Formats: sequence, structure tokens, C-alpha cells
Amino acid sequence: MRVDARKPSVLREFLESGAAGGLLLMAAAILALFIANSPLAEGYFAALHVPIAGLDLLHWINDGLMAIFFLFVGLEIKREFLDGQLSTWANRALPCIAAAGGVIVPGLIYAALNAASPATLRGWAIPTATDIAFALGVLSLLGSRVPTSLKVFLATLAIVDDLVAVLVIAVFYTSEINLAALMGAAIVALSLVSLNRLKITRLAPYLTLGVALWALVLLSGVHATIAGVVLALTIPLHASKGAPDDAHSPLHRLEHALSPWAAFVIVPVFGFANAGVSFAGMAPSVIAEPVTLGVAAGLFIGKQVGVFGASWLAIRFGVARLPVAASWAQLYGVSLLCGIGFTMSLFIGLLAFADPALQNEVKVGVLVGSLVSALAGAALLSVAKRRSPALPPFPPGVS
Repeated sequence: MRVDARKPSVLREFLESGAAGGLLLMAAAILALFIANSPLAEGYFAALHVPIAGLDLLHWINDGLMAIFFLFVGLEIKREFLDGQLSTWANRALPCIAAAGGVIVPGLIYAALNAASPATLRGWAIPTATDIAFALGVLSLLGSRVPTSLKVFLATLAIVDDLVAVLVIAVFYTSEINLAALMGAAIVALSLVSLNRLKITRLAPYLTLGVALWALVLLSGVHATIAGVVLALTIPLHASKGAPDDAHSPLHRLEHALSPWAAFVIVPVFGFANAGVSFAGMAPSVIAEPVTLGVAAGLFIGKQVGVFGASWLAIRFGVARLPVAASWAQLYGVSLLCGIGFTMSLFIGLLAFADPALQNEVKVGVLVGSLVSALAGAALLSVAKRRSPALPPFPPGVS
């Protein structure tokens, strides 16, 4: 029997790397910033507003492509809660508690810096999000220096973070409601639930109704991306008790089909379309504006304090355990990486503010907060040492 000993191509290794999606997103954001501040800027911004079938290109990206991304996120959330890292309290305790701290503290910091301005206070949720692709991309670049348990912790925390972001968008960033369209969306959603109850495993009926659901939700005034999450929750996952979930289930098939599109097309395209900030005519004082400061400080200071503080308390009081082989310094480094809020923070910022000037302040705040968090987290994790199995999970003097 002949064994093919050929090495996989460099391209295949790159695409299969956990860092690939994050690296591509970084490249897309840098390219957008370069173009937005070059002679190509006028064409870049004009292209984003080209009308296509009733919506401009930017709306198709933010309401259409991102609905598919939220479908993918919803599938991940459902799978993890039913038969994955979030299926038991022992597994979900630390990332869930850390995620709660990582939402509350950044929101409070932003609110404190914008308390005097009710118009900008609406953006309190912008620094509460963590960009899973970007953060895992940075973490993956560090290779074996970071234990796998911390990568699982960050991924799980980011999934919980995404769930909170979905709820925040649905509750706080919904415009005027079109009741007729909303009722139509509810009927379609009930039809999807019926397909699930009838144990229909073909994806075609779900996806067909999903398109109708998206159109009705878009018309209803609720943000269209919520349709992706609702559809995801109705896709069947045939999990058998005590056994791994079914790798051939509709949910798994759809999740695996969407994964490369989400990582290598949707998120980079969103980043390219929304990260372009023109600094032409922008005064240096923009960095001191309450929105910019609130977003940047919320991401860099709020995330590390919230995530690490909540984690420390949970471990200190025996509610959770420090991830296997991870040191406190490494956990703090990952808490810093949680301040990379890029995709979701930009997305919430666009929902919070219609004023282009405020949107630019959001983008500057997101870029500054995310960049500083990424650099600080990577620097700490590159020098932090693993915890020896012989050492207790608490620092000296703490029991």
C-alpha cells in the first residue's frame, strides 16, 4: 500500500490555521484604512453607496452578509450549549462569569465618560463585544506558548459575548416596529420550529424559509441580523445523551459549510467596508471626544478589568477553576486580548449612531482600543510562563 508522504501546501496550511481568519481580517482593516486615506478614497466611499436592488452595497454587507455571519454564530452557540463546551456548568462557569464581567465593566466605563451627553450614552454597548476571529488570530500566532485550555476559554467566552451582543441588539437597537412584518416573521419562525419538531433534516426547507424570515425582519424594524440567529436556533442538532453530537446533523453540515465563508469572506468584507476611516480634516482632538474615549477605554481598560476581575473572583471563591496548565499571568494576557472588539464593536456602533461624525469617533475608538489590547495581550503572553502542575491555582498568599 503506497502512502502519500507529500507535505500539505503552504496555502492549505495557512487556510487550516486557526490564525488565518484573524490575519485576513487584520489585512482587510489595514487595507481599508490605507485606501480611505489615499487618492482612492473617493471611489472607495462612493462604491459603498452604490444602490443594488433597493439597498446600497454597505447595507447589503451589514444587513445581508452579516445576517449569514449571525446564522453561523447562532449555530455555534446552539451546538456549544447543547453538546459542547457550554453544555455543563463546570465547563461554562469560568467563561460565562468572565464574559459577564467583560460586558458590565466596559459598559459602565463608557457610560461614566458619556454621562453628560444623553445622545452619545446610547453607545454604551459598543465596547462590550469581543471579536472572536481577531482575538483568536492573535492568540494562534503565539503557538504552543499558550496552553490549549486558554484558547478554549477565549473561544467560549467570545461565543457567550456574541450571545449577549445579539440580545443587546434585539432589545436596545431596534427602530420603529412594523407590526405586520413582525407578525409575518413570527409565523415564519413558527414554521421553522414546526420543521424541527417534525424532524425534517433536509436543509433546503429551512434555508428557503430563512430567506423569507430575513426579508420580513428587515421590513419589521428589528435588525435583520436577528433573523440569522432565529434560523440557527431551529436547525436540528441530533445529540444523543452521553455521546458526542451528530457530526452529520443538519446543524453540523450547515456550520461546516458556512465556516470558511464566515472566516474568509464575510468578516473580512465587513471589516474592509467599515474600518475605512478618513483622517483628512479630522482634528487630533477627536481622540479626546467622549465617544472615542469611552469606546477605547471601555475596550482596553474595561475588558481586562471585567474579564480578569470576574475570573479571579470566580476562582477565588471556588465557583470555577483556573484553565489547565495556565498561569495567572497568561489568564491576564487573554483578558487583555478580550479588548479586541473590532467586528462586533463596529457593528454595534453603526446601529447606535446615524451621524457620520459619531460613527468616525466610534471607529477611531475601536481601532485604538483594539490595537492597544492586541499589542499588550500579545506582549504579555509571549513572555508569560505556563503554570506547573505542581503549583496551586492561586498566587502566593491566596488560599
